[in-house]
Amino acid sequence: MAHEINLPRSEGISSRQAHVDLPENSYERELGRDGFFGPATQMYHRHPPTAWQQFEGPLRPHAFDTTQLLLPSNLWHAPQLLGNQHLKIRVWRTQGKMDHLLRNGDGDDLLFIHHGQGELYCDYGHMSIREGDYITLPRGTMWRIDAEGLLTALVIEATNERYTLPDRGLVGQHAIFDPALLDTPHINETFKAQQDENSWQVKVKRNDQVTTITYPYNPLDAIGWHGTLMPLRINWRDIRPLMSHRYHLPPSAHATFVAPRFVVCTFCPRPMESDPGALKVPFFHSNEDYDEVIFYHMGEFFSRDNIHPGMVTFHPSGFPHGPHPKALAAGVKNQRTDTNEVAVMIDSRDALTVSPLPEGVEWHGYVDSWKGTER
Repeated sequence: MAHEINLPRSEGISSRQAHVDLPENSYERELGRDGFFGPATQMYHRHPPTAWQQFEGPLRPHAFDTTQLLLPSNLWHAPQLLGNQHLKIRVWRTQGKMDHLLRNGDGDDLLFIHHGQGELYCDYGHMSIREGDYITLPRGTMWRIDAEGLLTALVIEATNERYTLPDRGLVGQHAIFDPALLDTPHINETFKAQQDENSWQVKVKRNDQVTTITYPYNPLDAIGWHGTLMPLRINWRDIRPLMSHRYHLPPSAHATFVAPRFVVCTFCPRPMESDPGALKVPFFHSNEDYDEVIFYHMGEFFSRDNIHPGMVTFHPSGFPHGPHPKALAAGVKNQRTDTNEVAVMIDSRDALTVSPLPEGVEWHGYVDSWKGTER
């Protein structure tokens, strides 16, 4: 029987409480395991861990501007930004009514609607969708979207896996969001009205290869269903983030969906920590077990400089990172009382690979944006 080594120790000058009352003129860095869930130690440094002079090699961070991508309307042809055998991350745009159906045979899909609105039709029925919606689509579901104009979505595939909800632990099942808020499709009059006897194609992805199946009718022709497997929808505005005015909570406190090898978190507007001794910005840390990806949806991203909506940042496991210089200075001076940002974070237990992207999509100077972080 194996037992976790749990032997708390303190050496030199340190804080008694993580992320609170740091020693004067010090910078805290957390070395943690299991994505903030496992053993962790807070180190206190004379200099910020990101004040490097030069950074070369594959561990360097990346920033992508997805607004510079030319995206095809067929999701299976949309470029993959990052991926591994358990996870694929794409940005996809569609416009107007889709003239075909999609079906993913490789895993569950999670759509986050970055821009636009419309109607989603699937095996299970119909539901209206809008900016800020998360939509889970179980593996094998046939679906299409009739968008009102242009619609842009972040698409997160749980390859060969499925999505579940995070364990709420001490705060209980109704914390963060009540599961009763999860919407499901309905076989309503709108759904029935789209059923026809026209020819429809289904684009099926399996092993990253696409097969086209043609029907002489619309295969979204269900008259009813019952069970426990279905698409789900929730908007970020329905999420009530955990908060502590005396302590900066780790990103794991904001988990929204969980797959076996990664977690999806949502950063929503919230009050800033008000305790005089508490950190007001994310602490410097080296996430030793997880690659970290953040998609910036809307607002002002208080811990980052030169980042705008539609951008994606990628911090490989073991890369020490934290707030940018302006955010760090503002946090020390208590210049803000609340956050005004919405972002989607994906923490992957397995190393992600950056896909080849057109010139102009990646901000190659991102690694140097932390230079000069001395207070």
